[in-house]
Amino acid sequence: MIDRSRSKPLLANDRPLKSRVRKPRDPSQPNLPFDPMPERIEPCLALLKQKPPSGPQWIYEIKFDGYRLAIHVDHGRVRVITRGGHDWTERFPAIVAAARKLDVATAILDGEAVVLDEEGRPDFGALQQSLGVRGGRLPSDAILYAFDLLYFDGHDISGMELSSRRHLLESLVRDEGGAIRLSETIEGSGEQIFETACSHGLEGIIAKDRDSAYRSGRTGNWVKIKCVASDSFMIVGYERSASARGQIGSLILAAYRKGVLAHVGSVGTGFKEKQMVELRGLLDRLVTKKPPVAIEGRRPDVVWVEPTLIAEIEYRAFTHDGKLRHASYKGLREVQDNAAVFKIDD
Repeated sequence: MIDRSRSKPLLANDRPLKSRVRKPRDPSQPNLPFDPMPERIEPCLALLKQKPPSGPQWIYEIKFDGYRLAIHVDHGRVRVITRGGHDWTERFPAIVAAARKLDVATAILDGEAVVLDEEGRPDFGALQQSLGVRGGRLPSDAILYAFDLLYFDGHDISGMELSSRRHLLESLVRDEGGAIRLSETIEGSGEQIFETACSHGLEGIIAKDRDSAYRSGRTGNWVKIKCVASDSFMIVGYERSASARGQIGSLILAAYRKGVLAHVGSVGTGFKEKQMVELRGLLDRLVTKKPPVAIEGRRPDVVWVEPTLIAEIEYRAFTHDGKLRHASYKGLREVQDNAAVFKIDD
């Protein structure tokens, strides 16, 4: 069982997996001219791989199951920007308060907002519940695991190598129990770290090239390896069920293939009773007579809806005919956050 008093679940009882000792920042920094603070930096995204890379150039971190956020600190003013560029400052008051206490005048932190379960693991469903129903805009008690620093004390440091950015980040984020915590790097082989992460019920790990600059998009400098696949799919309808709560038997899902939505199967597990009732209310406002996707066979019990809601789905794999295997519902993604709907590689 994971020690809930610690913020590093993989380090419990696993001696080979040790984080590096943090060193204080060198106070004698060069006096460089100030760089303008950017309004927004497009995030660096991880490329999905089946196996973790190995070699001395790679560092490893936990893959957190939450919302990607950039925290902008500017002389006491704090902004929380989502991956899609939306301002969610009001939705994360605890993170904002913690950012104001950081010992820095200006900074941009990159990280993931999560809600932890009783065993200290990120719980996406709990995060969704804390944020409220889609559009509800409730303030969340989520915490942020910071894993990169892009702007620091008036200087754009995104062009520095990751190891140097991490060194500065570690000097800045030191409260292991606060609303902003450091995403620790873990020492050991990638395969061993990945196996341990999966055994602890975590989503997976991230491997990063320690010598790489911060580059927006999927450049391959960051790699993600998932224990169980989890991606975003468009809800295009639901199958009626007289016995199920909310009268939803399953959700009909779609992904993009060459820019067009394609049917990828359905999901009928993972729902909580309250979620089903809320979903039915949202879906009934989107009902349409025209199917958004082509689907085989006649489906008299399907209610088609406009492709607006995006669901996060956990699954094992795709079948030979392109359908999801062992799919389980995790929660809704925010449409205004431009969640990346899964794209099928042809």
